Amino acid sequence: MGMKNELMQKLDDGYKRFSKGQKKLADFIRDDYDKAAFLTAARMGEEVGVSESTVVRFAMALGYEGYPEFQKALGELVRTKLNSIQRMEVTYGRISQGEILSTVLQSDIEKIKLTMNAIDHEAFEMAVDTILNADKIYVVGIRSCAPLASFLSFYLNLICENVVAVHTNSSSEIFEQLIRINRKDVIIGISFPRYSMRTLKALEFASNRKAKVITLTDSVHSPMTLYSSCNLIARSDMASIVDSLVAPLSVVNALVVALCMKKQKEVITTLETLEDIWDEYQVYSKDELNMIGDAVELSGGSSYLGKQTDKEDEK
Repeated sequence: MGMKNELMQKLDDGYKRFSKGQKKLADFIRDDYDKAAFLTAARMGEEVGVSESTVVRFAMALGYEGYPEFQKALGELVRTKLNSIQRMEVTYGRISQGEILSTVLQSDIEKIKLTMNAIDHEAFEMAVDTILNADKIYVVGIRSCAPLASFLSFYLNLICENVVAVHTNSSSEIFEQLIRINRKDVIIGISFPRYSMRTLKALEFASNRKAKVITLTDSVHSPMTLYSSCNLIARSDMASIVDSLVAPLSVVNALVVALCMKKQKEVITTLETLEDIWDEYQVYSKDELNMIGDAVELSGGSSYLGKQTDKEDEK
């Protein structure tokens, strides 16, 4: 794959002469560099089971002046690694085109099973209560997590009063939207590898303002858990270009259903009001297609197929 990253090269070159602890660190960085790049020296030591000073000495043994410079090299690695393609080749290179569909679906089923077995039910209940008791609910997720964030916001908005889907085009924009967040509010941060620094900064900001922080992420070791009072863990480790967001989406669905059950009256009232509004403003009347026998009809009674032919005749 062309030039090897400098840090990876150093790990390879020095591996034979590393001590046992250093070998562990090297293995951890190879396997989990996108997580490693976010950790302090102390956290990385905890993760691997060595002391903080071992981590710092390791950075220096690799030729870096200290841990910060080493961490910068890790950041480079996360940016330059063509890891999606490589991982995809490793995982899917051995299977035929015909098996791809079932392999990927099977992989998603596994993720949901793993998530189901490992999810912390107390954390889930706590998340539900926290959301119910919050004055305002902020939801943040960027890049491939943005659809999860907007899906969650869409449904929360039907259930709860003050829901803010944080627009995440730039960091400054995020902070402007969070400027009034306080101890009565909650922020839900959604982030999967590669973890988003912007999401992390938003959670840090909210946490400094004493807001409650809920994260939906893939592991207790995710940097997103640094600021959260409540972690919902869902598996997403898809070996490909696409992050598998199926399991996280299932957890989001469960959250929405649990909230609906707790706020049945309000939800019913909201939906009835919406139905009235939709009727009044004919929101769906030109937009919803119904099957009537074999013909497709627009909900408004006019046959879609019939309409087309009328138009042709007029010409």
